[in-house]
Amino acid sequence: MSFDVKRIKQDFPVLQREINGKALVYLDSANTSQKPNSVISAMGDYYNNFNANVHRGSYQLANEATAILEGARDKVAGFINANNRQEVIFAKNATEAINLVSNTWGRANLSKGDVIVLTELEHHANIVPWHMLAKERELEIRWIKVDDDGYLDLSNFDALIDGAKLLSFAAMSNVLGTFTPAKELSERAHVAGAKVLIDASQYTPHSQTDVQELGADFLTFTGHKLLGPMGIGVLWGKEEILDSMPPFLGGGEMILNVTKEGFSTNDLPWKFEAGTPMVAEAAGLGAAIDYLNEIGMDKVRSHEISLMEYALTKLQNDFGDSITIYGPKDAAKRGGVLSFSFEGAHPHDIAQILDEDNICIRAGHHCAKPLMQVLGVGATSRASAYLYNDESDIDVLAEGLRKVRDIFKPN
Repeated sequence: MSFDVKRIKQDFPVLQREINGKALVYLDSANTSQKPNSVISAMGDYYNNFNANVHRGSYQLANEATAILEGARDKVAGFINANNRQEVIFAKNATEAINLVSNTWGRANLSKGDVIVLTELEHHANIVPWHMLAKERELEIRWIKVDDDGYLDLSNFDALIDGAKLLSFAAMSNVLGTFTPAKELSERAHVAGAKVLIDASQYTPHSQTDVQELGADFLTFTGHKLLGPMGIGVLWGKEEILDSMPPFLGGGEMILNVTKEGFSTNDLPWKFEAGTPMVAEAAGLGAAIDYLNEIGMDKVRSHEISLMEYALTKLQNDFGDSITIYGPKDAAKRGGVLSFSFEGAHPHDIAQILDEDNICIRAGHHCAKPLMQVLGVGATSRASAYLYNDESDIDVLAEGLRKVRDIFKPN
């Protein structure tokens, strides 16, 4: 598949929609991505032709449903270069996956006085579970600061990681778009004796994800940000670590045996997948991975860099000092996220005015309140692009922002 945005856009039904005679300009993919026909069809095909519970029936329909679920697991394992399929755990989203680690590995390995290291870039999903555990176990949380250009300040990293048991960080910021030096952080944390969890929810949809290269012990991402459906996410972990962890939820599927005296857990990955799984969602996630593989993640990333270069230049040239764009100025060091403040206009007002022209952006704290405090703002506007966006969408955004400027310009 060649990288032709106009042709790619035709694969996404919602992007063909018009509201009040105006085309939809979707710039909120950091929130959730749109879904191609192949993903929607894969989920419908499961319900139309294969719907049955998995791992339980001996009849053909159940076996086919099981093959769909486990086939999706194989696709995920290949997509992130896992050692084997047993290392791929399905959860309902990345938030649940991080909570799985905090509630199992965390409770088994962290005790009073132990140290967790986070960054100021983190989404609440990679903060709150650690706050909860820290309160319960009397742990210390240390923070890697963010510099004025949106990069992590690693000048005192050795001191921060000294004695720490865990480093947990985002590979890409959902607010600033910053790509963090994941491999370097993993290597340095391991030298200090810490385990590493990478939240790749924003990274995996936009860049080739190789868990061997990144070097973490755990990695999480969510399906709905990479063209897949809501309701399914992934925890990848090193097999020997997952094997050592206690189960997360109890019930069917995660057991090998149950007696009145106790139970024994199933093998990986099912040890952490209690209850009926999300089979249709897995079918959709597998189709999303097929779609991205057909295009090529290298092409997705190259397109994104080019588009961000255009957007950064366009918005800065058009609005000068009236607009403040947060994060790295180098498009090659950021993902497809542009968070900004606009002089004299509240982010929610900006989003509402843009919505009048069917321009979809997000306004708010983006589930990153600690980072908002660092930036010195209560909220930002955020336009986020993906493979179905091109320069024309940025031009429409700029046109909408000119309307904002005209409305809020001083008298």
